[in-house]
This record gives sequence, C-alpha cells and structure tokens, in this order.
Amino acid sequence: MSYTEADTLIELDELLEEAIDTHVEHELVVFNDEVNTFDHVIETLIKVCKHSPEQAEQCTLLIHYKGKCTVKLGTFEFLKPMRNGICERGISAEIY
Repeated sequence: MSYTEADTLIELDELLEEAIDTHVEHELVVFNDEVNTFDHVIETLIKVCKHSPEQAEQCTLLIHYKGKCTVKLGTFEFLKPMRNGICERGISAEIY
C-alpha cells in the first residue's frame, strides 16, 4: 500500500485535532437538584475542586438560584476526576 500525500495530511490533521483538544479549556458544570443540601454541595466543592469556603458557597448559591454553575475550568483530563468525585457524592455534574 502506498502512502500518499493525502494520507499524510489526514494523519497530521488528526494529530493536530488531538493536540488542540488536550489543551482546550473545558467547563465543569454542577447542576441544581432538590436532594442535596447546601452544606453537602459546599463540602463537596471544597474537597473535590479545592475551592475556598467562600468560593464554594458562592457557587452553591449560583447552582441553587440559576440551576447550574461552572465550578472549574481546565482540560478534560484535569476535570474528569473532579466530575467523577462530585457524581460519586450524588451531585449532578458534566464537562463541556
């Protein structure tokens, strides 16, 4: 099988997309629910996302009143363990 210039360009394009995706900032968003208490959400943000108590409280108020809040920015790989930790504590969170 011959390796064409088009094959090389496709491979380079795929590598570039992967490199860009690993450096793109994603958002970790936490959603409101009717189950978890303010204290539980605040404690989770402090432990999992390393928020200060004030930052965790402000995010929790935004989650409550706005329905959601971006609690952290970073690469997908950086945010994934935080998302998992938040979800393990019964709180809904997604990475965008």
